[in-house]
Amino acid sequence: MFAKLTDWLLDEAPTSRRQASWANRYRIWLSLRHNTLGMMGLVIVLLFFFMALAAPLLATHDPAAQNLDLRLSPPSAEYWLGTDELGRDIYSRIIYGSRVTLGMVVSVVIIVAPIGLAIGAIAGYFGGIVDKALMRVTDVFLAFPRLILALAFVAALTPGVESAILAIALTAWPPYARLARADTLTVRNSDFIAAYRLTGASNWRIVFHHVAPLCTPNMIVRVTLDMSSIIITAASLGFLGMGAQPPSPEWGAMIATAKRFIFDQWWVAAAPGAAIFIVSLAFNFLGDALHDVLDPKGD
Repeated sequence: MFAKLTDWLLDEAPTSRRQASWANRYRIWLSLRHNTLGMMGLVIVLLFFFMALAAPLLATHDPAAQNLDLRLSPPSAEYWLGTDELGRDIYSRIIYGSRVTLGMVVSVVIIVAPIGLAIGAIAGYFGGIVDKALMRVTDVFLAFPRLILALAFVAALTPGVESAILAIALTAWPPYARLARADTLTVRNSDFIAAYRLTGASNWRIVFHHVAPLCTPNMIVRVTLDMSSIIITAASLGFLGMGAQPPSPEWGAMIATAKRFIFDQWWVAAAPGAAIFIVSLAFNFLGDALHDVLDPKGD
């Protein structure tokens, strides 16, 4: 059964669009599978998402339960990563904190990727005054560091997870728009686009049904590579008190409350810091691997 499926996927002469689509996905998987760092990043990312989904099953304690008699306890058999200044189990807070951090990252990507893709494709396809207007707005957002601009947006709103997501999303879309515009400029004068125009297809149909899908592979790579910077921005907002608010077990907020104990009780800050480092590095490994696999131009 598996051999027949493999032969069907690797058939050099697919008989349907469905077969060609799945064959392309399978070849991408085969290429990714041979990239050691990419597979390592994929496994780590999947483990963190599984950890977030299965937090109630994996956590050994209530992440909000306090035990002042055991405050700042070192790692032990009962508290695997020790306890914080309120006696809360750090391991359980890391587990539940993955829900907050990864949830923010996924929410930001869902918002900014379609917006950036649409703005870039429209600007690149129509050109002229439309391109200039959209790109000048993009330049305004690119002129400010992302964290500074996100802090300004959050300061204008109420600090919290929702405000942090909105602020990061408002500052993260310009690179996607730039990338989509560049990809669109390379294909807008192609013969197949001209053929679509001759068939009577409207400009908007061409943009969203034919141009935008061609920008998607590079967009996927950019999104994956940008995950780490989104995580760091979210953690930075939490560290500065502008993101998730206590007692939410957000990794950046955990580091903020643990900075007083970093020299004497190092485990309090080291655990959330290591979580941010590992998941950010994993997304970078995965993004580099996807770039090698999906980039049609090669290195």
